[in-house]
Amino acid sequence: MKFVSEPAIADKIRKMKQRVRWQDPLVVQRGIDQTRLVLDDGRTDEPEFSFLVVGDSGSGSHRTHNPQRQVAELMLPHYQECRFLIHTGDVVYLVGSSEYYQQNFIQPYREFLVGGEQPQRIAYDQMVFRFPILPVPGNHDYYDLPPIFGIASFITLPLRKLIGSKLDLDVGWHGSRQGDAYARAFLDYLKAFMFPSDLARHLDTHYTAKTKTGRCLRYEPGHFTRLPNRYYTFRYCGIDFFALDSNTFNDPPPLPATREGQADRRVLEKRRIEMEQQKQQIMEDSAKLNPDDPSEAEQLDDMRVKLSQIDEIIVDIDKQLTSGKTMVIDTEQLDWLKQRLIESWHTKEVRGRVIYFHHPPYVTEATKWEQAQTIAVRTRLRDVLDKVAEAVGSLTGGRPLVDLVLNGHAHCLEYLQTMDTGHADSNINWIVCGGGGYSLRRQRTEGADLLEDQRLVARSHLFVGRNGHSSEKRRPYSCLRIDVKDTRPPKFIIRPLVVERYQGQWCERQIQPFTI
Repeated sequence: MKFVSEPAIADKIRKMKQRVRWQDPLVVQRGIDQTRLVLDDGRTDEPEFSFLVVGDSGSGSHRTHNPQRQVAELMLPHYQECRFLIHTGDVVYLVGSSEYYQQNFIQPYREFLVGGEQPQRIAYDQMVFRFPILPVPGNHDYYDLPPIFGIASFITLPLRKLIGSKLDLDVGWHGSRQGDAYARAFLDYLKAFMFPSDLARHLDTHYTAKTKTGRCLRYEPGHFTRLPNRYYTFRYCGIDFFALDSNTFNDPPPLPATREGQADRRVLEKRRIEMEQQKQQIMEDSAKLNPDDPSEAEQLDDMRVKLSQIDEIIVDIDKQLTSGKTMVIDTEQLDWLKQRLIESWHTKEVRGRVIYFHHPPYVTEATKWEQAQTIAVRTRLRDVLDKVAEAVGSLTGGRPLVDLVLNGHAHCLEYLQTMDTGHADSNINWIVCGGGGYSLRRQRTEGADLLEDQRLVARSHLFVGRNGHSSEKRRPYSCLRIDVKDTRPPKFIIRPLVVERYQGQWCERQIQPFTI
């Protein structure tokens, strides 16, 4: 049995639209753009600025230590010099449920929150950030529990809390409720307004910023820090940022109804059975370990990592086995990205562009490159960028369409560059920032070069992830500081921030900054 279940893409889209009252008559009457925000901190005209990046952070305590809190403390010395924090998704593990926001998000990031001096008093759906946190949803932020597992989890929860589960996966008795917890935590949850007069008053209070695409939400640190939608854009100091929800365009294409397609299906079905067998073996092995023994606690942590990896593989296999029956592509969001990128290239004051979303199109982490979801996201992003390139023509002056792409999902820190891919995603800088606290992963044995049809399309220049074995195992958790310089096109100084757990101890690991 899978530990998680994932809503269909059509359900994700429909539910999220309901939560923000997408194109409600009162919204339309006011000419409000529900995909744009203005970050109102009084400093958007300064040519140089810095920001932080973290992802895949949302775990609780790992028995004897808390990696996420260690990473948060890495960022605190940069608090005054940076303007905002981009989160690349998977805010809360394992299934994004509301009951785990307190221990897996509010407590670790308490200094970033208004009232963080007493974090236990902050409700997950009432958070206000004194330091802007700008997330995108990850797959775990949409995950739910299979009904049987949810019932079992609920029944055994008091016992697990009393005796301490050997493989505590941070689940209660429900999941994200199809992304509802994420929406209540971060989005402007307009669905909560029961009366039109209350909604109208709210819109007139908080949607007061004016842009070329209409009125939009004004994000005010320390006062009102909601996001207008699951995907959105904002302009800061001449840089256009585009935040995407990749969970709604990651379905793989259907397996062909051919002999080869049927053979592929049988291979996938066989592999799924093998994954379930491996998972059962891990559960049996974990029962023999003592979580109070430091060395065995580390082994349990490794087992939790493996279980998470296996479940990801099973989810990917299931997407391929069911693709074609209910496959939906979020064309509305992809068309929006295309139009906004074209608009950005026609706006003279814009000097650079950054896109961030959860699933990385390019990555050398051990399990991701061959996944069907990775291929689907890469294909659909390429399609958008190809259309943008055709529309803007020589406006780019030979520059890449996008200066930087930030992702999570792969539990590591990685910097890659694409070569000539044959598409408009060529020669782009890609950073995977997914080492913020949960189950670090290793690099693939094939190494730093990524090939498609025997053609080199990308190369990794930095990989920071789990490495070593047994007593020499190292767990480097990570985040980033990025300094944006006053240049056109912009230069980015990438400053990796890494804290490593080695032989039961924590120490900061120094990695030299680099410029892209």
